[in-house]
Order: sequence, then structure tokens, then C-alpha cells
Amino acid sequence: MVPGAAARGERSGQAGEPGYDVIVTLLAMPAPAGPTVQLFGLADSRPTQAALRFFKERRVNATFVDLRRKPIAAGELRRFVERLGAPALLDADGRRYKELGLGYMRLDADEIVERLLADNGLLRLPLARCGDAFTAGPAEATWKGWLAGPAK
Repeated sequence: MVPGAAARGERSGQAGEPGYDVIVTLLAMPAPAGPTVQLFGLADSRPTQAALRFFKERRVNATFVDLRRKPIAAGELRRFVERLGAPALLDADGRRYKELGLGYMRLDADEIVERLLADNGLLRLPLARCGDAFTAGPAEATWKGWLAGPAK
């Protein structure tokens, strides 16, 4: 029998045994607290894939919402509009924007929001949120700031 191993029928790891308190302490420790990032995008979008890779490489807890499977909610889009403004969320360089001929139209913020809710292809992806901070499109410099810690 291996020294320190429990014989059949005996319970190992009971209070009072050497090392038991250390194991219990390690198991009771909470996971390291870090920022949680929420990403909205399309799974086949290059900028979205780059954002997911950015956070994964830095071992950041990132929640991804695929807009093809679950469209963005009006309330969630409203939060991004309040922080960034509706024109910042509109992808003016995108194919869908050009197909619809929106470059020739004057749209106010409410009309832009209506179009964004109706067509995910008009969004500048990825949309990222970390607490009260928001970005639209690739913004690695801003994301690095989020991971560096709170601004003082």
C-alpha cells in the first residue's frame, strides 16, 4: 500500500488530517476577479473574430452574442446610442450601407436607430461593453485601457 493512501472503506481528506485545511482553503478561494466584456457581432465577421481573439489571448472573460442568432435588443442598442451616438454605430464603409444607398440620405438619430434595429448589417462591428464603457468597431487601444484598470 502507498504511504498516505487510504485503505479500502476508509475516508481520506477528513478534518484533522495533515494538509486537509490547505486543500479546503484553496477550494474556497474565489476565482480572480477581472473585467467582464460583452461583445455583439457576427461569427463570420473579421473584426468580431479579431476582438474575440484579443480578449481570449489576454484571458479576459468575454461573453459573445451572435447577432444572427439573437438580434440586439432595443434597450441594449439604446445604451450604445446614449454613449456613442447613433452615427458612430452606423458602418458607413460597409457593403450593406452602400447597397441601400444611405450615403445619399440625411438620417437623424431616430431613423438611424430604426434602421440598425431592422438590419444588423448596418452596425459597425464589434460592439463591445465593459461596465460603463462602450466601443463600436475595432478599438484595441481602448480595450487595453479597460484591461489596465480603472481610470483615476
